Amino acid sequence: MTPTSDDVLAYQSRLDPEALPICERLLGIIEAALPDAENKVWHAHPVWFFDGNPVVGYDRLTASVRLLFWSGQSFAEPGLAAEGSFRAAEIRYTDPEQIDPEQVRRWLAEARSVQWNYRDIRKNRGLVPLVGVTDEAP
Repeated sequence: MTPTSDDVLAYQSRLDPEALPICERLLGIIEAALPDAENKVWHAHPVWFFDGNPVVGYDRLTASVRLLFWSGQSFAEPGLAAEGSFRAAEIRYTDPEQIDPEQVRRWLAEARSVQWNYRDIRKNRGLVPLVGVTDEAP
């Protein structure tokens, strides 16, 4: 099991009282489902990676906490909203009771197997192929 990085723990310690219980619950679910993923604060919020490729993260927004899956638009499990111009998808929470742990675990299982290659996006001139596939683009 990969331990929670010090910068993720520091991020957690700075959260406001409304966001902290949401992020603590998400942290516990993510760590249990992806014990072998690298984790660190990346672009100012906690993100989990496989082989340098971001797969899931969360961050405090003004009115909610966003759980973001970099390849979420390609998941079969419903419930995520499209985010950005590539394959990311998100869900936002304002209360820890809104989190359905089983649904989050299903998304995390898909995050393990459905990964668009964001790690090499610059090298691939903006194309985001599936990890292990070189000729597929979004």
